[in-house]
Amino acid sequence: MAPTIVVIEDEELIAASVAARLEAEGFDVEISIDGPAGVATCERLEPDLVVLDLMLPGLDGIEVCRRIQATRPVPVLILTARDTETDLLVGLGVGADDYMTKPFSPRELVARVRALLRRAEHAVERAGEASEQPLEVGSLTVEPAARRTRLDGNEVHLTPIEFSLLEYLARRPGVVFSREQLLADVWHHVATSGVRTVDSHVASLRRKLGEGVVRTARGVGYALEEEPGR
Repeated sequence: MAPTIVVIEDEELIAASVAARLEAEGFDVEISIDGPAGVATCERLEPDLVVLDLMLPGLDGIEVCRRIQATRPVPVLILTARDTETDLLVGLGVGADDYMTKPFSPRELVARVRALLRRAEHAVERAGEASEQPLEVGSLTVEPAARRTRLDGNEVHLTPIEFSLLEYLARRPGVVFSREQLLADVWHHVATSGVRTVDSHVASLRRKLGEGVVRTARGVGYALEEEPGR
């Protein structure tokens, strides 16, 4: 059965183009052209993935993302004409997994969609595995089985992709991973054009956990500090 994708985009030419390309790749696609319609469509269809424009009439993309993630986790790929850090951090903070800035390559869009669907499948497989012991890194506790994070004993809410990124880093604290490696292993995306997605999610983790949790190895990548926050 083909995955179902909802495209929420008010620019009809872009929506039609995206839908046509995804349908050509074998996906079932439905379009909504405003925020409220997009939320209603997601509630009705329970799609496997959502392609979501940030600038929408009725409800903006951030509020749409918040509402569709409130009932069930679903991969969300944001489309935006703006590339400001604030917009992207807010979008990622309410559950978006990846973003693309307009104009974008249709081929790259398909690659990102396939990568997010692979990541979602991998998460389901991991959830079915035997429970694992919590990962203790200084004052940070990462619980893979429960998918919970605690800092100094206080629970911190992370989005699914934020948790996956933190868990990956926590398995080898102090080890520097390149952006390309993180993109491949956490997002399951092999192209290098999405490395800024990694930067944005690291920024979101720092906003929630503090600046001293994830270290930047300039020109290389990121590592989880062995004594986070200290």
